[in-house]
Amino acid sequence: MTIRLTDLPDEVQAAVQRTREEVAALHAELTRYELVVWTAGNVSGRVPGAELMVIKPSGVSYDELSAETMVVCTLDGNKIDDGTPDTLAPSSDTAAHAYVYRHMPEVGGVTHTHSTYATAWAARGQEIPCVLTMMGDEFGGPIPVGPFAIIGDDSIGRGIVETLRGSRSPAVLMQNHGPFTIGRDARASVKAAAMCEEVARTVHAAMQLGDPIPIPQEFIDRLYDRYQNVYGQH
Repeated sequence: MTIRLTDLPDEVQAAVQRTREEVAALHAELTRYELVVWTAGNVSGRVPGAELMVIKPSGVSYDELSAETMVVCTLDGNKIDDGTPDTLAPSSDTAAHAYVYRHMPEVGGVTHTHSTYATAWAARGQEIPCVLTMMGDEFGGPIPVGPFAIIGDDSIGRGIVETLRGSRSPAVLMQNHGPFTIGRDARASVKAAAMCEEVARTVHAAMQLGDPIPIPQEFIDRLYDRYQNVYGQH
């Protein structure tokens, strides 16, 4: 039976609307940081207090996105009757996002891009080594590579979960595909995507000059702890 948004409690409907507005606005950050081209890429957000997610519609230009065009799905990846036209389908990556939400309850946002440098590392099937203090801060070590998987079912989602469960990194480079990032909310996942591309570009440049110097694990641990628990406003 199809779930109708209007049949859900008022507080859930309000949470869906807030999530739609946030996810729609965050797509502008993907174009701002040049992480996507044309209609590629997507951001999703878990709806607080409900077994629902909000995600970009498939194949829609970024300048046509709004809160009203964001698609609401169950955590099985099925679109609900959310007021959008039946012809407005969710992203082709919906199954992957949904799998992550089902198996990583701490995750509140997922972002996928084909950003140039991170995707180049993915094409080589090579992790990005932790040779920058900002990598220690944000990723707690190298950015790992996930297995090759085809779009269409939850294979990509399984690869993301299997890879990131054993890593402090919020980013994974899916082999021959591109980066997927997670966060406590949608905004954090977009930040991780921007940071992933930045370090991918910088480490690539360093490798053109010679062999980058690895950071010892003890210092990576200290960098990560400081950034996650002390840095910024609390």
